[in-house]
Amino acid sequence: QVQLVESGGGLVQAGGSLRLSCAASGRTFSDYAMGWFRQAPGKEREFVAAISRSGRTYYADSVKGRFTISRDNAKRTVYLQMNSLKPEDTAVYCCAASFVTYTDYAGGKREEYDYWGQGTQVTVSS
Repeated sequence: QVQLVESGGGLVQAGGSLRLSCAASGRTFSDYAMGWFRQAPGKEREFVAAISRSGRTYYADSVKGRFTISRDNAKRTVYLQMNSLKPEDTAVYCCAASFVTYTDYAGGKREEYDYWGQGTQVTVSS
């Protein structure tokens, strides 16, 4: 089992920045690829970013160049730095863990992830 707890959400004006954190406990953190997903009201949960065990990163086109995912295996934490925020980034952001053997891979589909956090609300005002 892996437990995930997100923090860092809040209310920010358009153009501002937030840094989300996701702390993991349980099994060996470095065995997992990590991802961030978000869900806006009335919409499907969508992929935002992912990072492989080796640190390779993947991004949705909508956030590329604005968001940065990173991980600190010693702290068992994954981060999402969000810059140049837009009102359409408003959503509940959840982190997720995927047990993988291939160290360079991190998936972009919800069904590839085994464990999920409860989420943290991000609201961007115009």
